[in-house]
Amino acid sequence: MERNTRQRDAVLGALEHAGRALTPSEILELAQGTVARLNLSTIYRHLHALQDEARIVKVLLPGQAARFEAACGEHHRHAAHHHHHFHCEACDRVYALHACPGSMQDLAPAGFVVSAHEITLRGLCAECSRGSAR
Repeated sequence: MERNTRQRDAVLGALEHAGRALTPSEILELAQGTVARLNLSTIYRHLHALQDEARIVKVLLPGQAARFEAACGEHHRHAAHHHHHFHCEACDRVYALHACPGSMQDLAPAGFVVSAHEITLRGLCAECSRGSAR
């Protein structure tokens, strides 16, 4: 386990307080509020270390750059934790959805066996949908 530093704490704090998945640039911007002299290479170094410790999770969406989110509470100790995401088409933010419709086996063709699934809902987040209602 890597020792805690102000930089590492700033990276982890940015992810924990954001409430959504962040790009490395977004993490840098938020973490610089705590440690002004951070740079992007430092962010990536801490992201890799925090991933290795299962403190954060990489979020991959088709056609999107990688984002990162804090591991879900006590779930970071359990690799089986499973959730989905909502991608806002207006602001490009990605939010965790802590729900799952369950097995997708019924959707697979006869004879196929589903081993995993990922679901991404797309639309407008609450903030953007309020703006579009005006």
